[in-house]
Parts: sequence; C-alpha cells; structure tokens
Amino acid sequence: MRTLSEITAALDDLYPRRWAESWDRVGLVCGRGGNSVRKILCVVDVVPETVIEAIEGDCDLIVAHHPLLLRGVSSLDPAADYKADLVHTLIESGMGLYVAHTNADVAVPGVSDALADRLGLTDLRPLRPLTGPEHDGTGRGTGRIGRLPVPLTLTDLVERVVKALPPTAWGVRAAGDPDRRISTVAVCGGAGDSYLADAAAAGANAYLTADLRHHPASEHLAGSGPALIDAAHWATERPWLDTVAEQLSRLVEDVTVSDIDTDPWTIHQKPGVN
Repeated sequence: MRTLSEITAALDDLYPRRWAESWDRVGLVCGRGGNSVRKILCVVDVVPETVIEAIEGDCDLIVAHHPLLLRGVSSLDPAADYKADLVHTLIESGMGLYVAHTNADVAVPGVSDALADRLGLTDLRPLRPLTGPEHDGTGRGTGRIGRLPVPLTLTDLVERVVKALPPTAWGVRAAGDPDRRISTVAVCGGAGDSYLADAAAAGANAYLTADLRHHPASEHLAGSGPALIDAAHWATERPWLDTVAEQLSRLVEDVTVSDIDTDPWTIHQKPGVN
C-alpha cells in the first residue's frame, strides 16, 4: 500500500511545482505523509459536492486541478468561509488534497493534450512553448496546435466539440464563418483569451478554449485570425482527469474520476425558446 508521501513524490515528478506560474499554488495542501492511500478521486474543482463524493467513496486523497486556497488567508473559521469549512472537513475525514494546476497545463501529457486528443488532433505542438534548457524540444508549454484527420467546416467542428466534451449548461458557442474550412486547430484548456494572438500567429484555422471575453474576441475577429470556439471552463479541463487517473493507477489500484459538473453556470436559455 502506498503512502501519501509516495503519491506526492510521483505527482511532483509528473508535474514539477517549479513549472507552475509564480502566482499559482500547487502541491500538497493537507494530509500527513505517512497516511496510507488506498483510493483516490480526481476532480477539477474542490467544492462541497466533490468533497462529499470523495468522503462517500471512502477515498483517502483528492487530486484536483484548481487550487482550493489560491490566495493567502488569515483565518480558517469554518463558520465564516466555505473554503475554511472544506479544509476542516478534509482534515477531520483524514483526506489528503493535492493540486496540479498551471504545472499540469504545460506538462506533456497535460491538460491541453487531453483536450486535443478528444478532438482527434495529431502532430501536436505547444501553442506557447516553455523556454529554457530544461524545456527545449520537449513540447511543453501552454495550449496545443494540431491537425484534424480530415478538414471540417466550422459548423462540423463545433458538432465534434459538442460530442467530445461533457455536456454543460454553458454548452459550446462559436464565432466565424460557419462554412470556413478548418484543418489546423489550436486548443487551450481553461481560460484562454490571453493566447488569442498566439493562435493567430501559429496559423490555426480555429481556436478552442474557454472564458472568451467580448472585447478580446471581437477585436480578434476583426483581423484575419482563427475562428473561435468557446466551451465551458470545466468541460475543457475535465478530459485531463482521465490522464492523471491513468498515471496514478500505476501506483494505486482504485483511482476514480469525478463527473460532477462543477461549472458555475446552471441555466442556458435561448431568446424566444420556451
């Protein structure tokens, strides 16, 4: 039986903490290193629903993508803050918590690799490569660019995205000529409008990401950049859970993935539709 320290060391090797952005908070959040780990739950978000799922599933460790405690705190009063209450719940349940966030975004295979694989993209390369001797020639970096097996129209590509990703109230929306021929696609799991220029410079015909904002998208479309496909943040990162679960299954026999939709948007009503 593996200990938490052994699992943490393996995750640190797969997703070194030094690869994370300086503002990020990754690694072990809570849990004693000597505790035995028999069952792991992989989640995108640490929220009451996923913590309950882990407890009811008799898990010993949660491996999450998004940090629970991204900003500094001065109190863990469970009556004042739901995150503080979750920390108490985790500790009282003997549950460990480990986070791999931006260090998992840039890894190979990482978050965007999993998203690209769902679309069947080949010949992957990073959208914004990591620089430095450690990363040269590794393919590490933010986002991915790849080729579709067969070119599609933008409309058909959107249909493929809908089928490839888990359903959400947010759904999938796109901007651009519906008949545009798409052969090269850029993807970025999670919020990706910071990489619009990278997708355009790379010559992508379409760019799939999440959380696209009005003005950056509008200004991008005024140029000659790729068509845009915007999906729910949670949905674009959920595929990576299968990757990390497979990696962890080499150490622990019982590793499960949460399919609880933790996207905050719960209602999507089109105008004129009753």
